[in-house]
Amino acid sequence: MKTLSILIMIVFASAVGNAQTDQNLSTKQQAIIKIASVTAKGDLVKLKTELNFGLDSGLTINQIKETLVHLYAYCGFPRSIRGLQTFMSVLEQRKANGITDMIGAEASPIKEESTKYERGKVILQELTKTPQDGPKTGYSAFAPEIDIFLKEHLFADIFERDVLSYAERELVTVSVLASIGSVEPMLQSHLNICLNVGLSANQLEEFVEVIKKTVGSKEAAEAEKVLSEVLKTKK
Repeated sequence: MKTLSILIMIVFASAVGNAQTDQNLSTKQQAIIKIASVTAKGDLVKLKTELNFGLDSGLTINQIKETLVHLYAYCGFPRSIRGLQTFMSVLEQRKANGITDMIGAEASPIKEESTKYERGKVILQELTKTPQDGPKTGYSAFAPEIDIFLKEHLFADIFERDVLSYAERELVTVSVLASIGSVEPMLQSHLNICLNVGLSANQLEEFVEVIKKTVGSKEAAEAEKVLSEVLKTKK
């Protein structure tokens, strides 16, 4: 009986592990990818379709607004603002059609118990699973001001806002990076972070497929190449 119990436990653990590995992207996660990628491309006609898809999939107004705000850090204010303007027009049209969309939760107040720079360091360490107390290297040493901007603004001001989870923010990020192209080191870094915050290899493979269908084969092929290198290091 003891041996049988152990075998059952092993089978159960294996099944749970496989379920986690085989987990698919939710419809909401796919909607976030689509919204972020077409906004980064500047395809506002297609963005209207994806915004409607996102709302119909259950994303709140505030979650979509947060997605469009978040992506400015990776593709600029012009794309972000045009995305927000497009979203405003979509909401007006849906309201005129008698559709009431859920506004959703606002961001919780931030407890400023330490400086933004220190809070940003803590968040970046949590995301990357890498200590942030060592000497500055690379671009951070070359241009220390950008290290300050990244930690104080991107990882404190933006990532601290809990309207989106870390996993959802990383899906926005990798969607933008895959869509604009020629930023492979950053895409590699953020695909690693995706794994750190709970997204599975299977979900990231599915992310590439969503990029292929939404943006194009070229962008998807480049993202797949970077993802393959990331996954090799995890074996």
